[in-house]
Amino acid sequence: MIDEGGRKLQVSVISPTSIGYVGEGESVIVPAYDGQMGILYGHAPMMTLLGDGEVVVRNGSEEHRTRVSGGFLQVVNNEVSVLAERVIEDASEE
Repeated sequence: MIDEGGRKLQVSVISPTSIGYVGEGESVIVPAYDGQMGILYGHAPMMTLLGDGEVVVRNGSEEHRTRVSGGFLQVVNNEVSVLAERVIEDASEE
């Protein structure tokens, strides 16, 4: 079971001009510059560059998807911060 007794990640997906998602999640998948990366509760602290693609936040049976372009990811103390150059609200904006 992913949530291991209710432990959740605090997740934010933001850009300088918009907020894609802010809330809890059991897992996060991000488009790192060199491929997709998965993050679960207890992940080691890290930073990495982002590529272009979808950030997927899963929380129980719910799934939230936000398309991002560039930026970076930071994971510290079960807080996942996706600081994107651009959050794409609608696929037609690409």
